[in-house]
Amino acid sequence: MKKWLIPVIVIVVIVFGVYNWAKGFNNEAVVLQEDAKTTWSNVENAYQRRNDLIGNLVKTVQGAADFEKETLTQVIEARAKASSVNINANDLTPENMAQFQQAQSGLTGALSKLMVVVERYPDLKANQNFLKLQDELASTENQVLTARTRFNEGVNDYNKHIKIFPNSILAGIFNFDEMSRYKADAGSENAPDVDFDFKNK
Repeated sequence: MKKWLIPVIVIVVIVFGVYNWAKGFNNEAVVLQEDAKTTWSNVENAYQRRNDLIGNLVKTVQGAADFEKETLTQVIEARAKASSVNINANDLTPENMAQFQQAQSGLTGALSKLMVVVERYPDLKANQNFLKLQDELASTENQVLTARTRFNEGVNDYNKHIKIFPNSILAGIFNFDEMSRYKADAGSENAPDVDFDFKNK
């Protein structure tokens, strides 16, 4: 074998190894990123389901005589704001995530106040349509929590993949940026729960 072939072979092997590494990193990053984006769509779908149910709940409550109009107005306005804030899966910046979360938290707070007021309306608490919506809302709240958890898990897998060394080197070259997680609402550890359970009261 000619001596000049040895360094050529070594270079070819190194280039081939680097290519396979870069290819593997890129493909895995794309898959994890797309999976995380899909789970974000599930988060939005769960919140949209909740917003739709709250709209139906408002219509039912509006039929109650002398129901506090201010409370209803707060829910209607908070729902409109929450419905208007959507984020493209390709634009999950910390700022956009915070805006989305703030709008949804505002609706949760308004809904909590509404449920407290409903306590003073026995006929409304016994309304079958209201009770059905109450059950569906409770189920949807669980779906929202599940969707958010799975989104954060997907983001965590993606972020770890692009941040560990030496993957972090290629992440900068291929423009794979860290994704933002869905954070717990500020003060949520002290926030009152939305109580949907009137049946046993």
